This record gives sequence, C-alpha cells and structure tokens, in this order.
Amino acid sequence: MSEDQKALLSSTPSGRRKRNPSIKKTVATKVDTSNKINAPAIQIIPQDYEFVSEIEKDREVIFKPNKGPQTDFLAASEREVLFGGSAGGGKSYAILADALRDLVHPQFRGLILRRTTEELRELVQKSQELYPKALPGIKWSERKMEWRSPAGGSLWMSFLERDQDVSRYQGQAFNYIAFDELTQWPTPYAWNYMRSRLRSTAPDLKLYMRATTNPGGQGHNWVKKMFIDPAQWNTAFWATDIESGETLRWPKGHTKEGEPLFKRRFIPSRLSDNPYLYNSGDYEANLLSLPEADRKRLLDGDWDIVEGSAFPEWDRSIHVIEPYDIPNTWRRFRACDFGYSSFSAVVWFAVTPEEQLVIYRELYVSKMLATDLAGTILDLEAEDGPITYGVLDSSCWHQRGQSGPSIAETMIAAGCRWRPSDRSRGARVAGKNELHRRLQVDEYTNEPRLVVFSNCINTVAQLPVIQLDKNNIEDVNTHGEDHIYDAIRYGVMSRPRSSAWDVNPETTRHYRPADLVFGY
Repeated sequence: MSEDQKALLSSTPSGRRKRNPSIKKTVATKVDTSNKINAPAIQIIPQDYEFVSEIEKDREVIFKPNKGPQTDFLAASEREVLFGGSAGGGKSYAILADALRDLVHPQFRGLILRRTTEELRELVQKSQELYPKALPGIKWSERKMEWRSPAGGSLWMSFLERDQDVSRYQGQAFNYIAFDELTQWPTPYAWNYMRSRLRSTAPDLKLYMRATTNPGGQGHNWVKKMFIDPAQWNTAFWATDIESGETLRWPKGHTKEGEPLFKRRFIPSRLSDNPYLYNSGDYEANLLSLPEADRKRLLDGDWDIVEGSAFPEWDRSIHVIEPYDIPNTWRRFRACDFGYSSFSAVVWFAVTPEEQLVIYRELYVSKMLATDLAGTILDLEAEDGPITYGVLDSSCWHQRGQSGPSIAETMIAAGCRWRPSDRSRGARVAGKNELHRRLQVDEYTNEPRLVVFSNCINTVAQLPVIQLDKNNIEDVNTHGEDHIYDAIRYGVMSRPRSSAWDVNPETTRHYRPADLVFGY
C-alpha cells in the first residue's frame, strides 16, 4: 500500500457515543474497546462527539488525513459540502474515508456516485485497498456494488450517467450521498433530485451530501454558482437558489416558516496540501506542462478561468481582500447600473492615498423601484460619512415615453444624488481599457490598482467570467450578465488613471498621490 493510502489513527466507535457540545474540531484518539473488530482503523475528526476507550496505540494507521483542507472536509458539519480545487489534493481518499465513518452504525445507508461505470471502477478499487484494513470484517458484494459492515451498515457505489437514471433510486433512503467529480454532471438535476433521497429514521445519524471536483467540466458553471460564489471560501453559508441567489427557506405554513433550510460550504484544496504527491515534484511538473487554462484549473484550482474571458488579469488571490475599516479621510463614491426587470447593480468605492480603488460594498437587486432603491442606498451608506458623488447610467435621465420624472430625477428627489455616466461606444471601450489598467499590479506599490472586499460576492463572481464580444474584441459581450461590470466601469471612468501611476515616487521630487484630484 502506498504512503498516501495509509490511514489514520483508530478512532471511530462501534456505536457508543456520548454527546458533548463543548468538543470542537479535534482529532478523535479513542475507540470503543468493547468491539475492537468493528472499530475502523481510520482517524475521524468529529464535530461534537467524544469517543470513549483507549486502544488507539494497538491499531495500525491505515489512512491519516493531510493537515488542512482534507482534515477540514472530514470535520465539516454542514449538510452539503464541496471539496475541490487543484488535481492531486487527496479528494477521492477523503470521500472514501468520510463515508466509512458511520458504516459501523447498523442503520447507516450510504451512496457514492460517479457519472459512468468506467469512472466508478477506479474508486471501487481504491475502496478495496482501504476498507478491509480500516474495518475488519467488512464485506464487498460485486453483484450489488455494496460494502456491508459487520454491524449491518451499507455503502453503495454506483453511477448516474443520465438525468433519467435517478429513477433507480426512487424509494431509497440514504444518510450519506456523495458525488465524486461533481462538475462532470452538466446540470444540477441529479444533485437536486438525490437530495430528496436523503433521510434517516436513526436520530443519532446526521444527514450529509458531499462532493469532490476540479474546476472545469460540463457542470462548472452551476457548481460554481451553488458552492463557489455565494460566500467566502471555507466558510459555511445558508444554501441559496443558484438562479435567484436567494436563501432557501422553509415554506409558509410550516412550523419553521421563513427559517433557512440548511448550510453549504466549499473547502478548497491545492496540490501542495497533499505532500505525498507534491513533495516529489513529478506530478506538479505534469500539470505545469498543460495549456494555460487547464494549468490554472488543475494546478491552481482556479474557478475563475473562462474561455474568452474579457479580463484575464483577474486573480482572486490578489484582487480579493478581506474587509477592513476604511478611514474617514478616504474619499468615497458610488456607481450604479439601474434595472428593474433584470438587476440593479450598485458598487461603492473608496480611494486610498495611493489612488488604489477599493470596492467595499455592493448591492445587487431586481424588481426594485427607483424610490425604493434610493432609500436602500441611503440606508446602507448612512454611516459611511460623506459620499463625494455618484455615477448613474445616463439612460436613467430619459423619460422613455412616459410622463413624470425620470428614474434619475426620482432618485435625486429622494436625496440620492447622481451624475450621468458616458454611454457612448467610445466610452465603453475606454472604460474596458481603464479596468484592464486598474487590474494590473503597479510596479511601484506591488499591488493592483483595484481590489474588492471578499463580501462583495456578486462582483467577485461576475467580473472574472465577463466574456469578450466575438464581433468586437475591444468590448464585452452585452448579452451576458454585465450589470456589475457596467457599474464598475462607470466608477473607474470617473477617476481615470493619472500619469502619476507611471512616475517612480522614489525618484520624483514632487510626487504626492494623496493630493491628486480626478473626476470628469
């Protein structure tokens, strides 16, 4: 058995657990001596259980999770968790170890899925190397494609190639369902349907859905919307609808009416998190030889790589930063692209003394009237201090064949003041070029000229996937979701780059970026 298959310290009990809410994410190091045979020799990281007994030193280590993401995955308590990123991060072994945890429970019913039988074969082989050593007495049925523990728990390993294949699981109930390489499913149909199969009559068995994947594949976009975009990585968040972005809630009339349904979490992994593959350098060399887009997906675990992206300069690791308190002395302004049937996008900017733009807040809403949008904006920025100005889509000054005030006039009358943007074709191209420059790293400050707070989730999700216009590569595709982009473009063009960026402050006597004034 290879070193990366060696398992963790014996820890999972054969059944006796006692609740201890004070226990946090710690590695269990005790097992139940009353049933040595059934206790799997695998190191589990429980969320809120304390395990009793003391024979771990007598058990062989079969699989030990790598520190970091793999350990976080085994410890995760959220209902739905995606473990993914670069190739070689230890995803397959993590999902096999995770499923093994509760197999010692007589009522456990688990299911691990691959899209095709060919892809399933490798996973089955890995389980056959690991499970008999981790859980003595466990039996494999080739006919049923099922593992069964001495206690009676079962784990199916199956495939689900087409949407209609979900019918084979009708009437079935599982405590644990896992999809290996989730982006191979082109739509979320299978994932959503299998959630309906998740139930248990055993009060001490929690319900889990788990998935592993690399970026890319037919299902990249829906997986990104479901797990990657809604929250900061490795942070639990309430499950959202991937189309509307709204939190999923209990329906009217239910005893939990209005409460969020369950939580999700994305745990990123990198090749460097798996020392067994990373340290030799051979696998990394293979990934480095790939074309750029594939290399960024499989080596860097980059979810923002899109063919035909308008802004290849975007790098989440440098353009997305943790929120911080913005000094009152920094100038602030906002920009808005208004829409009712589609979306209204508002972004707030702060200007650092070095003229770096910081997007520190966003608002992304649909079906909101101008008066309501104005009130919401004013409420959000009530404690910001002075907002120097606002830039609004110039078409909002048009009355569009209707009598009465325009959208812009309505918002201004409510106290939310704006100046019009420039919507000419030339301004669109100039705005795109200015954003390119802002995303570049300044050679003197070694920082990009525009950064985004991580809690601006729509900006972080949409900006890197804006597509080029195939008929005009100097502009973006206006048929895509470009509301956030337009608002950012209005904002950056209100403070176009000064030649001061091209001046070395160490050699220029009168370079004082804090005194520079930009504007229309």
